[in-house]
Amino acid sequence: MARLFGTDGVRGTAGREITAEFALKLSQAAAIVLAANARENGERPRAVIAHDPRISSDFISASVAAGLASSGVDVFDAGVLPTPAAAYLTADLGADFGVIISASHNSAPDNGIKFFSRGGHKLPDALEDQIEAEFGNALSPIGSEVGKITRFADAEDRYLIHLLGTLTTKLNGLKVVIDAANGAASAISPQAFIDAGATVFLIGAEPDGLNINMGHGSTHLSALQAAVIEHSADFGIAHDGDADRSLAVDADGKIVDGDHIMAILAIAMKESGNLARDTLVTTVMSNLGLKTTMKAHQIEFIETGVGDRYVLEAMREGGYSLGGEQSGHIIFSHYATTGDGILTGLQLAARMVETGKSLAELAEVMPVFPQVLINVPGVDKTRVSDQQLQQLVAEASQELGDTGRVLLRASGTESLVRVMVEASDHGTAQSWAERIARMVEERLSLA
Repeated sequence: MARLFGTDGVRGTAGREITAEFALKLSQAAAIVLAANARENGERPRAVIAHDPRISSDFISASVAAGLASSGVDVFDAGVLPTPAAAYLTADLGADFGVIISASHNSAPDNGIKFFSRGGHKLPDALEDQIEAEFGNALSPIGSEVGKITRFADAEDRYLIHLLGTLTTKLNGLKVVIDAANGAASAISPQAFIDAGATVFLIGAEPDGLNINMGHGSTHLSALQAAVIEHSADFGIAHDGDADRSLAVDADGKIVDGDHIMAILAIAMKESGNLARDTLVTTVMSNLGLKTTMKAHQIEFIETGVGDRYVLEAMREGGYSLGGEQSGHIIFSHYATTGDGILTGLQLAARMVETGKSLAELAEVMPVFPQVLINVPGVDKTRVSDQQLQQLVAEASQELGDTGRVLLRASGTESLVRVMVEASDHGTAQSWAERIARMVEERLSLA
Protein backbone atom coordinates (compact mmCIF):
# COMPACT_ATOMS: atom_id res chain seq x y z
CA MET A 1 0.00 0.00 0.00
CA ALA A 2 1.23 3.49 -0.83
CA ARG A 3 2.31 5.67 2.09
CA LEU A 4 -0.61 7.67 3.47
CA PHE A 5 1.41 10.83 4.09
CA GLY A 6 3.01 12.72 1.22
CA THR A 7 5.67 15.41 1.34
CA ASP A 8 3.30 17.84 3.07
CA GLY A 9 0.67 15.98 5.05
CA VAL A 10 -2.20 14.01 3.52
CA ARG A 11 -3.79 15.38 0.35
CA GLY A 12 -6.46 14.33 -2.10
CA THR A 13 -9.80 15.24 -3.61
CA ALA A 14 -12.29 16.23 -0.93
CA GLY A 15 -15.21 13.82 -0.83
CA ARG A 16 -13.23 11.13 -2.61
CA GLU A 17 -9.89 10.49 -0.88
CA ILE A 18 -10.45 13.04 1.89
CA THR A 19 -13.88 12.06 3.22
CA ALA A 20 -15.51 12.86 6.56
CA GLU A 21 -14.93 9.27 7.69
CA PHE A 22 -11.28 9.39 6.62
CA ALA A 23 -10.69 12.69 8.45
CA LEU A 24 -12.33 11.29 11.59
CA LYS A 25 -10.19 8.13 11.58
CA LEU A 26 -6.98 10.02 10.76
CA SER A 27 -7.54 12.46 13.64
CA GLN A 28 -8.32 9.59 16.03
CA ALA A 29 -5.04 7.94 15.02
CA ALA A 30 -3.21 11.25 15.47
CA ALA A 31 -4.70 11.61 18.95
CA ILE A 32 -3.29 8.22 19.94
CA VAL A 33 0.23 9.21 18.84
CA LEU A 34 0.51 12.96 19.37
CA ALA A 35 -1.32 13.15 22.70
CA ALA A 36 0.51 10.18 24.24
CA ASN A 37 2.89 12.27 26.34
CA ALA A 38 0.10 14.37 27.83
CA ARG A 39 -1.90 11.27 28.78
CA GLU A 40 1.16 9.63 30.34
CA ASN A 41 1.70 12.76 32.45
CA GLY A 42 -1.93 12.76 33.57
CA GLU A 43 -2.72 15.93 31.61
CA ARG A 44 -5.66 16.68 29.32
CA PRO A 45 -4.31 16.81 25.75
CA ARG A 46 -4.93 20.02 23.78
CA ALA A 47 -4.87 20.68 20.05
CA VAL A 48 -5.27 23.73 17.82
CA ILE A 49 -7.06 23.38 14.49
CA ALA A 50 -7.46 25.90 11.66
CA HIS A 51 -8.44 25.72 8.01
CA ASP A 52 -8.45 27.61 4.73
CA PRO A 53 -11.74 28.90 3.23
CA ARG A 54 -12.29 26.25 0.53
CA ILE A 55 -15.80 24.79 0.61
CA SER A 56 -14.77 21.36 1.85
CA SER A 57 -12.72 22.68 4.76
CA ASP A 58 -15.82 23.08 6.93
CA PHE A 59 -16.84 19.43 6.90
CA ILE A 60 -13.27 18.17 7.13
CA SER A 61 -12.51 20.50 10.04
CA ALA A 62 -15.68 19.36 11.81
CA SER A 63 -14.69 15.73 11.31
CA VAL A 64 -11.17 16.33 12.62
CA ALA A 65 -12.53 18.17 15.66
CA ALA A 66 -15.00 15.33 16.30
CA GLY A 67 -12.27 12.70 15.98
CA LEU A 68 -9.99 14.52 18.41
CA ALA A 69 -12.69 15.33 20.97
CA SER A 70 -14.00 11.76 20.89
CA SER A 71 -10.42 10.69 21.71
CA GLY A 72 -10.23 12.88 24.79
CA VAL A 73 -8.45 15.89 23.24
CA ASP A 74 -9.59 19.44 24.05
CA VAL A 75 -9.85 21.24 20.72
CA PHE A 76 -9.26 24.96 20.16
CA ASP A 77 -10.84 25.84 16.82
CA ALA A 78 -9.16 28.91 15.31
CA GLY A 79 -11.37 28.98 12.19
CA VAL A 80 -10.00 30.35 8.93
CA LEU A 81 -6.31 31.20 9.33
CA PRO A 82 -3.06 30.63 7.40
CA THR A 83 -0.96 27.51 7.91
CA PRO A 84 1.84 29.45 9.68
CA ALA A 85 -0.77 30.88 12.06
CA ALA A 86 -1.82 27.35 13.06
CA ALA A 87 1.82 26.45 13.68
CA TYR A 88 2.45 29.62 15.71
CA LEU A 89 -0.71 29.21 17.80
CA THR A 90 0.15 25.59 18.58
CA ALA A 91 3.39 26.82 20.15
CA ASP A 92 1.89 29.95 21.71
CA LEU A 93 -0.89 28.01 23.44
CA GLY A 94 1.48 25.26 24.53
CA ALA A 95 -0.79 22.74 22.82
CA ASP A 96 0.30 19.15 22.33
CA PHE A 97 -0.19 19.39 18.58
CA GLY A 98 -1.90 21.35 15.84
CA VAL A 99 -3.86 20.61 12.67
CA ILE A 100 -4.31 22.65 9.49
CA ILE A 101 -6.90 21.69 6.88
CA SER A 102 -5.69 23.03 3.53
CA ALA A 103 -4.42 22.01 0.12
CA SER A 104 -2.19 25.09 -0.14
CA HIS A 105 -1.90 26.26 -3.78
CA ASN A 106 -4.13 23.48 -5.18
CA SER A 107 -7.56 24.25 -6.64
CA ALA A 108 -10.78 24.14 -4.61
CA PRO A 109 -11.73 20.46 -5.18
CA ASP A 110 -8.58 19.31 -3.38
CA ASN A 111 -7.93 19.45 0.32
CA GLY A 112 -5.48 18.14 2.87
CA ILE A 113 -4.78 17.51 6.53
CA LYS A 114 -1.42 18.39 8.07
CA PHE A 115 -0.29 17.97 11.66
CA PHE A 116 2.18 19.95 13.76
CA SER A 117 3.89 18.52 16.79
CA ARG A 118 4.26 20.35 20.10
CA GLY A 119 6.00 23.67 19.43
CA GLY A 120 4.43 23.99 15.97
CA HIS A 121 6.92 21.85 14.04
CA LYS A 122 6.14 19.69 11.02
CA LEU A 123 6.07 16.00 11.82
CA PRO A 124 9.10 13.83 11.00
CA ASP A 125 8.47 10.73 8.89
CA ALA A 126 8.68 8.49 11.95
CA LEU A 127 5.72 10.17 13.66
CA GLU A 128 3.69 10.13 10.45
CA ASP A 129 4.40 6.42 10.15
CA GLN A 130 3.17 5.89 13.72
CA ILE A 131 -0.08 7.70 12.92
CA GLU A 132 -0.51 5.63 9.79
CA ALA A 133 0.02 2.45 11.81
CA GLU A 134 -2.77 3.50 14.20
CA PHE A 135 -5.22 4.37 11.40
CA GLY A 136 -8.51 2.61 12.15
CA ASN A 137 -7.81 2.42 15.87
CA ALA A 138 -9.48 4.74 18.37
CA LEU A 139 -9.51 5.64 22.03
CA SER A 140 -12.95 5.55 23.65
CA PRO A 141 -13.11 7.83 26.68
CA ILE A 142 -16.53 8.48 28.23
CA GLY A 143 -18.17 11.07 30.45
CA SER A 144 -15.88 13.86 31.59
CA GLU A 145 -12.92 12.24 29.81
CA VAL A 146 -14.10 13.21 26.31
CA GLY A 147 -12.63 16.37 24.83
CA LYS A 148 -14.26 19.78 24.61
CA ILE A 149 -14.38 21.88 21.42
CA THR A 150 -13.84 25.60 22.07
CA ARG A 151 -13.77 28.53 19.67
CA PHE A 152 -10.25 30.00 19.82
CA ALA A 153 -11.64 33.51 20.05
CA ASP A 154 -8.41 35.53 20.13
CA ALA A 155 -6.45 33.37 17.68
CA GLU A 156 -6.28 36.00 14.94
CA ASP A 157 -5.27 38.75 17.36
CA ARG A 158 -2.48 36.62 18.85
CA TYR A 159 -1.06 35.89 15.43
CA LEU A 160 -1.38 39.50 14.31
CA ILE A 161 0.45 40.79 17.39
CA HIS A 162 3.17 38.22 16.75
CA LEU A 163 3.63 39.37 13.13
CA LEU A 164 3.82 43.04 14.06
CA GLY A 165 6.26 42.24 16.83
CA THR A 166 8.83 41.07 14.26
CA LEU A 167 9.12 44.58 12.78
CA THR A 168 11.61 47.16 13.98
CA THR A 169 10.32 49.90 11.67
CA LYS A 170 6.93 51.20 10.59
CA LEU A 171 5.83 50.95 6.96
CA ASN A 172 4.47 54.50 6.80
CA GLY A 173 4.34 55.93 3.30
CA LEU A 174 4.60 52.55 1.58
CA LYS A 175 1.88 51.57 -0.90
CA VAL A 176 1.41 47.85 -1.36
CA VAL A 177 -0.98 45.64 -3.32
CA ILE A 178 -1.83 42.34 -1.63
CA ASP A 179 -3.21 39.40 -3.61
CA ALA A 180 -4.61 36.96 -1.04
CA ALA A 181 -5.45 34.22 -3.58
CA ASN A 182 -9.02 34.21 -2.21
CA GLY A 183 -7.49 32.15 0.55
CA ALA A 184 -6.68 32.06 4.24
CA ALA A 185 -4.82 35.39 4.27
CA SER A 186 -7.73 37.42 2.84
CA ALA A 187 -8.49 39.16 6.14
CA ILE A 188 -5.33 39.02 8.20
CA SER A 189 -2.65 39.93 5.65
CA PRO A 190 -4.11 43.36 4.74
CA GLN A 191 -4.76 44.01 8.44
CA ALA A 192 -1.13 43.30 9.28
CA PHE A 193 0.16 45.73 6.65
CA ILE A 194 -2.37 48.42 7.60
CA ASP A 195 -1.48 48.12 11.29
CA ALA A 196 2.19 48.41 10.32
CA GLY A 197 1.46 51.73 8.63
CA ALA A 198 1.25 50.83 4.95
CA THR A 199 -1.42 51.90 2.48
CA VAL A 200 -3.00 48.70 1.16
CA PHE A 201 -4.79 47.89 -2.09
CA LEU A 202 -6.41 44.48 -1.94
CA ILE A 203 -7.23 41.95 -4.66
CA GLY A 204 -8.11 38.25 -4.56
CA ALA A 205 -9.70 38.65 -1.13
CA GLU A 206 -13.29 37.57 -1.67
CA PRO A 207 -13.26 33.85 -0.90
CA ASP A 208 -16.48 32.01 -1.71
CA GLY A 209 -15.24 28.49 -1.05
CA LEU A 210 -14.71 27.74 -4.73
CA ASN A 211 -12.39 30.48 -6.01
CA ILE A 212 -9.30 29.80 -3.89
CA ASN A 213 -6.12 30.14 -6.04
CA MET A 214 -8.32 30.77 -9.10
CA GLY A 215 -6.63 33.39 -11.31
CA HIS A 216 -5.01 34.93 -8.23
CA GLY A 217 -2.15 34.32 -5.85
CA SER A 218 1.46 33.26 -6.14
CA THR A 219 0.78 30.86 -9.04
CA HIS A 220 -1.13 33.49 -11.07
CA LEU A 221 0.80 36.75 -10.85
CA SER A 222 -0.64 38.66 -13.82
CA ALA A 223 -3.49 40.14 -11.76
CA LEU A 224 -1.04 41.44 -9.16
CA GLN A 225 1.26 42.87 -11.82
CA ALA A 226 -1.63 44.81 -13.38
CA ALA A 227 -2.89 46.04 -9.99
CA VAL A 228 0.53 47.33 -8.89
CA ILE A 229 0.83 49.41 -12.03
CA GLU A 230 -2.81 50.56 -11.87
CA HIS A 231 -2.44 51.85 -8.31
CA SER A 232 1.12 53.16 -8.76
CA ALA A 233 2.06 51.03 -5.78
CA ASP A 234 5.59 50.57 -4.49
CA PHE A 235 5.31 46.80 -4.75
CA GLY A 236 2.93 43.86 -4.50
CA ILE A 237 2.77 40.61 -2.53
CA ALA A 238 0.98 37.45 -3.68
CA HIS A 239 0.16 34.66 -1.24
CA ASP A 240 -0.97 31.14 -2.01
CA GLY A 241 -4.16 29.60 -0.59
CA ASP A 242 -2.80 28.89 2.89
CA ALA A 243 -0.33 31.81 2.93
CA ASP A 244 2.75 29.82 3.82
CA ARG A 245 4.55 31.46 0.92
CA SER A 246 4.60 34.67 -1.09
CA LEU A 247 6.15 36.12 -4.21
CA ALA A 248 6.60 39.81 -4.94
CA VAL A 249 6.20 42.23 -7.83
CA ASP A 250 8.14 45.50 -8.08
CA ALA A 251 6.70 48.90 -9.01
CA ASP A 252 7.13 48.16 -12.71
CA GLY A 253 5.33 44.84 -12.47
CA LYS A 254 8.47 42.70 -12.64
CA ILE A 255 8.36 39.45 -10.66
CA VAL A 256 10.68 39.14 -7.67
CA ASP A 257 10.83 35.43 -6.80
CA GLY A 258 11.86 33.56 -3.69
CA ASP A 259 15.55 33.52 -4.66
CA HIS A 260 15.64 37.32 -4.92
CA ILE A 261 13.71 37.68 -1.67
CA MET A 262 16.17 35.39 0.13
CA ALA A 263 19.12 37.32 -1.29
CA ILE A 264 17.69 40.63 -0.10
CA LEU A 265 16.82 39.38 3.37
CA ALA A 266 19.98 37.33 3.91
CA ILE A 267 22.10 40.42 3.29
CA ALA A 268 19.85 42.49 5.57
CA MET A 269 20.02 39.92 8.36
CA LYS A 270 23.79 39.63 8.09
CA GLU A 271 24.12 43.41 8.40
CA SER A 272 21.97 43.40 11.54
CA GLY A 273 23.74 40.38 13.03
CA ASN A 274 20.63 38.20 12.84
CA LEU A 275 21.80 35.73 10.19
CA ALA A 276 22.85 32.74 12.29
CA ARG A 277 26.33 31.51 11.34
CA ASP A 278 26.12 33.82 8.30
CA THR A 279 24.39 31.00 6.42
CA LEU A 280 21.42 30.69 4.05
CA VAL A 281 19.68 27.34 3.49
CA THR A 282 17.87 26.69 0.22
CA THR A 283 17.20 23.88 -2.26
CA VAL A 284 19.02 22.62 -5.32
CA MET A 285 16.42 24.37 -7.50
CA SER A 286 17.54 27.87 -6.52
CA ASN A 287 19.17 29.87 -9.29
CA LEU A 288 22.96 29.84 -9.48
CA GLY A 289 22.78 33.62 -9.21
CA LEU A 290 21.71 33.28 -5.59
CA LYS A 291 24.77 31.19 -4.80
CA THR A 292 27.16 33.65 -6.45
CA THR A 293 25.49 36.57 -4.65
CA MET A 294 25.86 34.88 -1.27
CA LYS A 295 29.52 34.15 -1.99
CA ALA A 296 30.10 37.80 -2.88
CA HIS A 297 28.64 38.84 0.50
CA GLN A 298 30.56 36.22 2.51
CA ILE A 299 27.41 34.27 3.28
CA GLU A 300 27.60 30.48 3.40
CA PHE A 301 25.19 28.58 1.17
CA ILE A 302 23.66 25.19 2.03
CA GLU A 303 21.55 23.26 -0.50
CA THR A 304 18.96 20.61 0.33
CA GLY A 305 16.58 18.42 -1.64
CA VAL A 306 13.43 19.98 -3.09
CA GLY A 307 10.76 20.70 -0.48
CA ASP A 308 10.47 23.14 2.41
CA ARG A 309 10.50 20.26 4.92
CA TYR A 310 14.09 19.50 3.92
CA VAL A 311 15.03 23.15 4.30
CA LEU A 312 13.43 23.13 7.74
CA GLU A 313 15.29 19.97 8.76
CA ALA A 314 18.64 21.46 7.74
CA MET A 315 17.88 24.70 9.54
CA ARG A 316 16.95 22.93 12.76
CA GLU A 317 19.99 20.63 12.62
CA GLY A 318 22.42 23.48 12.02
CA GLY A 319 20.71 26.20 14.04
CA TYR A 320 20.31 28.48 11.01
CA SER A 321 17.90 31.43 10.96
CA LEU A 322 16.96 31.88 7.28
CA GLY A 323 16.07 29.46 4.53
CA GLY A 324 13.57 28.88 1.79
CA GLU A 325 12.67 28.01 -1.76
CA GLN A 326 12.49 29.77 -5.10
CA SER A 327 8.70 29.27 -4.95
CA GLY A 328 8.44 31.69 -2.03
CA HIS A 329 8.48 29.46 1.05
CA ILE A 330 10.70 31.65 3.26
CA ILE A 331 11.45 30.48 6.81
CA PHE A 332 12.61 32.78 9.61
CA SER A 333 13.44 30.39 12.44
CA HIS A 334 13.62 33.22 15.02
CA TYR A 335 9.93 33.91 14.42
CA ALA A 336 8.34 30.85 12.81
CA THR A 337 8.53 27.09 12.49
CA THR A 338 7.29 27.01 8.90
CA GLY A 339 7.17 29.21 5.81
CA ASP A 340 5.12 32.37 6.40
CA GLY A 341 4.05 34.51 3.44
CA ILE A 342 2.73 37.43 5.50
CA LEU A 343 5.86 37.57 7.62
CA THR A 344 7.98 37.47 4.47
CA GLY A 345 6.05 40.36 2.92
CA LEU A 346 6.39 42.46 6.07
CA GLN A 347 10.14 41.85 6.32
CA LEU A 348 10.64 42.69 2.66
CA ALA A 349 8.65 45.91 3.05
CA ALA A 350 10.65 46.83 6.14
CA ARG A 351 13.90 46.42 4.21
CA MET A 352 12.60 48.83 1.57
CA VAL A 353 11.78 51.42 4.23
CA GLU A 354 15.07 50.95 6.11
CA THR A 355 17.22 51.36 3.00
CA GLY A 356 15.06 53.89 1.17
CA LYS A 357 15.45 51.72 -1.94
CA SER A 358 12.81 50.42 -4.28
CA LEU A 359 12.24 46.68 -4.56
CA ALA A 360 13.76 46.76 -8.05
CA GLU A 361 16.93 48.34 -6.67
CA LEU A 362 17.16 45.78 -3.89
CA ALA A 363 16.60 42.89 -6.31
CA GLU A 364 19.51 44.05 -8.49
CA VAL A 365 21.88 42.53 -5.95
CA MET A 366 21.26 39.10 -7.51
CA PRO A 367 22.02 38.33 -11.17
CA VAL A 368 19.81 35.67 -12.74
CA PHE A 369 21.49 32.89 -14.69
CA PRO A 370 19.39 31.66 -17.64
CA GLN A 371 17.64 28.51 -16.51
CA VAL A 372 15.99 25.94 -18.78
CA LEU A 373 13.77 23.23 -17.33
CA ILE A 374 12.49 20.33 -19.44
CA ASN A 375 10.14 17.68 -18.04
CA VAL A 376 10.52 14.34 -19.78
CA PRO A 377 7.38 12.21 -19.24
CA GLY A 378 6.75 8.53 -19.85
CA VAL A 379 10.17 7.31 -18.73
CA ASP A 380 11.46 4.99 -16.02
CA LYS A 381 12.54 7.54 -13.43
CA THR A 382 14.15 4.81 -11.28
CA ARG A 383 16.94 4.47 -13.86
CA VAL A 384 18.06 8.09 -13.73
CA SER A 385 21.53 6.87 -12.68
CA ASP A 386 22.03 5.26 -16.11
CA GLN A 387 25.77 5.30 -16.87
CA GLN A 388 25.63 6.85 -20.35
CA LEU A 389 23.20 9.49 -19.15
CA GLN A 390 25.40 10.37 -16.21
CA GLN A 391 28.43 10.59 -18.50
CA LEU A 392 26.61 13.19 -20.60
CA VAL A 393 25.67 15.14 -17.47
CA ALA A 394 29.32 15.06 -16.37
CA GLU A 395 30.40 16.31 -19.79
CA ALA A 396 27.94 19.20 -19.60
CA SER A 397 28.99 20.07 -16.05
CA GLN A 398 32.66 20.11 -17.02
CA GLU A 399 32.02 22.43 -19.96
CA LEU A 400 29.84 24.80 -17.93
CA GLY A 401 32.28 24.94 -15.02
CA ASP A 402 31.53 27.68 -12.49
CA THR A 403 29.25 29.49 -14.94
CA GLY A 404 26.51 26.88 -14.96
CA ARG A 405 25.21 23.58 -13.66
CA VAL A 406 23.06 20.57 -14.52
CA LEU A 407 20.38 19.03 -12.34
CA LEU A 408 18.79 15.72 -13.29
CA ARG A 409 15.94 14.78 -10.93
CA ALA A 410 13.27 12.09 -10.85
CA SER A 411 9.84 13.51 -9.99
CA GLY A 412 8.54 12.48 -6.61
CA THR A 413 4.91 12.27 -7.78
CA GLU A 414 4.90 11.59 -11.54
CA SER A 415 6.54 9.21 -14.05
CA LEU A 416 8.87 11.83 -15.39
CA VAL A 417 12.41 13.12 -15.10
CA ARG A 418 13.21 16.81 -14.78
CA VAL A 419 16.22 18.19 -16.64
CA MET A 420 17.40 21.61 -15.47
CA VAL A 421 20.39 23.43 -16.94
CA GLU A 422 21.75 26.84 -16.01
CA ALA A 423 24.39 28.68 -17.98
CA SER A 424 25.76 32.16 -18.53
CA ASP A 425 23.63 32.50 -21.68
CA HIS A 426 20.24 31.08 -22.62
CA GLY A 427 21.42 29.42 -25.83
CA THR A 428 23.96 27.25 -24.03
CA ALA A 429 21.45 26.28 -21.36
CA GLN A 430 18.80 25.42 -23.96
CA SER A 431 21.22 23.38 -26.06
CA TRP A 432 22.45 21.23 -23.19
CA ALA A 433 18.97 20.79 -21.71
CA GLU A 434 17.57 19.54 -25.03
CA ARG A 435 20.53 17.22 -25.59
CA ILE A 436 20.21 15.67 -22.12
CA ALA A 437 16.42 15.42 -22.42
CA ARG A 438 16.78 13.50 -25.70
CA MET A 439 19.09 10.99 -24.04
CA VAL A 440 16.65 10.63 -21.13
CA GLU A 441 13.94 9.72 -23.65
CA GLU A 442 16.21 7.26 -25.45
CA ARG A 443 17.83 5.58 -22.46
CA LEU A 444 14.91 5.56 -19.98
CA SER A 445 12.03 4.86 -22.36
CA LEU A 446 9.28 2.61 -21.00
CA ALA A 447 8.53 1.26 -24.48
